[in-house]
Amino acid sequence: MSTRQNDKARRFRELHEAPGAFVIPNPWDAVSARLLEARGFRALATSSAAAAALLGKADNTITRDEALAHARLIANAVDIPVAADLENGFGAEPEVVAETIRLAAAAGLVGGSIEDFTGDAAAPLFDVAFAAERVRAAVAAARSLGFPFVVTARAENLLHDGGGGVEETIRRLRAYEAAGADVLFAPGLRSLDDIRRVCAAVTKPVNLMASIPGAGFTLRDLEAAGVKRVSLAASLYRAALSGVDAAAREILEHGTFGYTGTILKGDEVKAWLR
Repeated sequence: MSTRQNDKARRFRELHEAPGAFVIPNPWDAVSARLLEARGFRALATSSAAAAALLGKADNTITRDEALAHARLIANAVDIPVAADLENGFGAEPEVVAETIRLAAAAGLVGGSIEDFTGDAAAPLFDVAFAAERVRAAVAAARSLGFPFVVTARAENLLHDGGGGVEETIRRLRAYEAAGADVLFAPGLRSLDDIRRVCAAVTKPVNLMASIPGAGFTLRDLEAAGVKRVSLAASLYRAALSGVDAAAREILEHGTFGYTGTILKGDEVKAWLR
């Protein structure tokens, strides 16, 4: 752990303690990370889906080594804090989760999320007591690092049929809060009423994923509902890919190159290269 990493960790924790909500966008490579830093974002997070897509793979199919190599690239590219989507810790056993946290810190990260998704479509969720044990192991590993690594615990039940509703989400998040998680996260919340319920049910900061098409939430709406941190999942990566797709369609369907009039100039991109 370097002085620089300790400073990033301190600043990251302060963001969670300061008034108001903040957005933690998800870059997919060094240049997108530097662009977001230059635009004024104060922290970044990796996206497991974007990391996998860069390797031509589906989400939840890359190895721990591949995920951490991607995270290290982004963490080393910027001077602001970077946390990582660590999926389910890349193993079921609490000892494996703890080792993932230690390796994440060694990669230059100052935070990471652990989810309760098993990876098995037939039984997609860990039992809540065992899931809490996994969070407890992650927290213990984080506390042993010598700097304030932020552990985010994710309840994935809303993303899986048969995973229960918001009451089950609250039950899980409360268990993870009791296990020591610093931040709580429930992907799949789709209404402000449900978001308010979740935020009111716990005392730790809540992360909300604001990349649900058509949800129409504003940052002010989410802040008023009690959200502290807003992440974007792989939506920025998909937005960039959408731009490539639109340009390709223009070329193939119309034989024109109008997209070149609206894209970033070479000198602008060069400012983010070292």
